Amino acid sequence: MKPIRKVVIPVAGFGTRVLPATKSIPKELLPVVDRPLIDYVVAEAREAGIEQFILVTGRGKSAIEDYFDHAFELEASLKDRSKNELLRATTAPMPRAGEAIYTRQQAPLGLGHAVWCARHVVGEEPFAVSLPDEIVPEKPGYLAQLVDAFAKVGGNIVAVENVAPTDTAKYGIVVPRSGAGDLIEISGMVEKPQPDKAPSTLRIIGRYLLQPAIFPILETQAWGAGGEIQLTDGMNALNKSAPFHALKCKGAIYDCGSKLGWLKANLELGLTHPETAADFAAYARARLKAQ
Repeated sequence: MKPIRKVVIPVAGFGTRVLPATKSIPKELLPVVDRPLIDYVVAEAREAGIEQFILVTGRGKSAIEDYFDHAFELEASLKDRSKNELLRATTAPMPRAGEAIYTRQQAPLGLGHAVWCARHVVGEEPFAVSLPDEIVPEKPGYLAQLVDAFAKVGGNIVAVENVAPTDTAKYGIVVPRSGAGDLIEISGMVEKPQPDKAPSTLRIIGRYLLQPAIFPILETQAWGAGGEIQLTDGMNALNKSAPFHALKCKGAIYDCGSKLGWLKANLELGLTHPETAADFAAYARARLKAQ
């Protein structure tokens, strides 16, 4: 089996769930405490052994490229003022030369189309997909756990978590075929099934390991929900000829694509950040008492 060396990160979306903030700021640069969402996603991929980061961008997303580049004036100022910790924090996220590749999705035609836009960079090898709305700050991250599972079973793997039976209509849900424990073979995926028709309570999270056979499927498949090329439709088609597994990953994941999810992430990480934990916890306790 070829190893997982590349990750596709679709960053062309409008971020409509957190408007109006994302009218002028890419949602991927919204901060959680002191780091933008995209920083957490890239760090998680790097921890999993990923060597190349393929960001599928769109109009108005050039600030993401700037974030992963040198800011010479800022760095010179920090160096001159001996602010070495801040200088290290500012330069640490930058991929090395040639590790980050940017390709443009000219029209918002869906997640499947965004992944397809990376086909020439990925080539003929398995690859990861990470959605930047969801961050995994803890280690090992979800991608590292998926890569470990891939070494055992190969094929295609999606990350999943259990949701309440009443919430299945909000998510893509997997159809289990066999297996027990955390790694389960699946026979398909159903988009937002009603609770009485849901095949399980395992919802798909924005982390995938896929074989390159997905690309010709995405290129020719019909339009799906919302008039877009849906990645779920492509995975279901691929599942007819290739094995798929679902992995229940360990650790917390935060959906920062919604206002409430972003607030939860800032609360949880603010309570553990070494610079803010004590004072923030004291403030939160006082604020709750004042309610």
